[in-house]
Amino acid sequence: LKISDIAKVRLQDANSETTLVQKDKFWRVEQRGGYPADFAEISGFILKLLDVKVLQSEPVGASLHGRLNLLAPGKGTGKDGKEGVGTLVELSDASGKVLASLVLGKVSLKKDPLNPLPNAKDGVPAGRHVLPPGGGANVVVVSDPLEKADTSPGNWVAKDFFKADRIRSLQLSGEGVSGWKIGRAEEWGQWKFTGGGGMLNPSAAVSVTNALGSLAFSDVVTDDKLGNDKVAILTAETFDNLTYVIRLSPQADGEYIVRFKVSGTPPKTRKSEPKEKPEDKERLDKEYAESLQRLEARVMLEQARSQWAYRLPAKTVSQLLLKREQMAVPGR
Repeated sequence: LKISDIAKVRLQDANSETTLVQKDKFWRVEQRGGYPADFAEISGFILKLLDVKVLQSEPVGASLHGRLNLLAPGKGTGKDGKEGVGTLVELSDASGKVLASLVLGKVSLKKDPLNPLPNAKDGVPAGRHVLPPGGGANVVVVSDPLEKADTSPGNWVAKDFFKADRIRSLQLSGEGVSGWKIGRAEEWGQWKFTGGGGMLNPSAAVSVTNALGSLAFSDVVTDDKLGNDKVAILTAETFDNLTYVIRLSPQADGEYIVRFKVSGTPPKTRKSEPKEKPEDKERLDKEYAESLQRLEARVMLEQARSQWAYRLPAKTVSQLLLKREQMAVPGR
């Protein structure tokens, strides 16, 4: 089996299923509307799967496979039909032909080397029971627990997200929101409320802008109806002439559905500083051209990602939704 032949990976257990497909030279997650998958995670899992060594091989009757969680999905026992079910891993080529199919069962444990006590229980994942391709009479134990064989689609999506930085102005608005707008004239200048109305707490402004530049999502949302009610809107304008409009909608489970759009075009040339020396100008222009190229590539990726909606934990979003009184210096 050659890794270059693999164009589809399907993982399924008793509760969920993930299908990873190579399409248009990119790996994508089918259950997330074709959202880009994390190539490093996929390649790492496949390489590890192909490199595992067999530590033990024993004949085990089919009637005992459930004890080792080696039953294929749909063949479980018990009232819910899930007992004894393992994780099916199916590798296919570009035509859809299945190249290999195996079931991963119970993880085998070994004694924790950091716990010297003689009565220490096994607790460190050391390998895994596997029903090899084609089944057969033997069950093998391989040299790796293969913990990356995750059937949750959200755990396979590429986690790179938009990053609104070098912010010039930031506004919070929306129905039922204690709105505010802050701004600064220079990148390292003092933040102030735009339009007056109290004295801004500088640390609150920094906390909000830093949070906006380091957001991380937990999953991708494919249901267009989610997150369209009770929307708070953050509008960020940057010194790179970019505008981010972020819509945040709270959910019953405490998380938020987030949608964003990014528009604008970064300046093609750098604004020279007063009394700039010719040798400095050449160096700075070159550095700016390189940073502009990286920024344009990032914006292109962000615009492509903006067609999806995202699920974010409440603790990640809460810092963005501070009330006006929380942004102001107490009593000012």
